[in-house]
Amino acid sequence: MIVYEIAETSGFFGAHAIWSGSDSERLIPLLGYVDADGTEGLERFAFDDVADAIRTGGEWLQAGRPGWLRAALVVDASLHLPRGRIDALIIDAVEYVPQRRSIQIAVPYRPHTTAHGFAVYRPKFVEASGFTEPDYDALRAAFYAGVDSHEQAAAVWNAHLLDESA
Repeated sequence: MIVYEIAETSGFFGAHAIWSGSDSERLIPLLGYVDADGTEGLERFAFDDVADAIRTGGEWLQAGRPGWLRAALVVDASLHLPRGRIDALIIDAVEYVPQRRSIQIAVPYRPHTTAHGFAVYRPKFVEASGFTEPDYDALRAAFYAGVDSHEQAAAVWNAHLLDESA
C-alpha cells in the first residue's frame, strides 16, 4: 500500500482546525507544516481582513520554507453543492520533496450555531496534482490516520462525525 504522508499531514491539521473551530464562529486560517527532521509547526493568520489572511497563507504554502517537507493550509469556506451551500474547511496541501505534488480536500461541517449543533461530514477529495495515479482509498486512509494521530482533535472529530455525505 502506498503511504501518502501529504494526506496524513492534511488529516492532522484538518482535525486541529475542526477542534479549534468546533465552538467558535469562524476558523482563523492556519498553516501546518512538517520539517525534514520530523518536527511539526503551525502558523495562524489572524488578519483583520480574512481574504488577506487566506492570500498570505496561500503564498506561504506555495513558496514553502527551507526544510519543509510538506504543509497544509486550512481555511473556512463554503461549498456549493446541488442541495445548496454548506460550510466547509478547505485543506490545500503541498508536498515539496522528493517531488512536488498537491491535494485539495473539502471537509463539510455544520456550525455549532445551528439548531442541530456541530457536525462533521466525510471529507471530499477535490483535486490531486503531481500523482501518477492517485489511490483515493489509500489517500482517504492516510487522511484518517492523520486525524487519529491528533488525540484531542480526533475525539472532537469522531464525537461529531455524521455517517453521511453533506
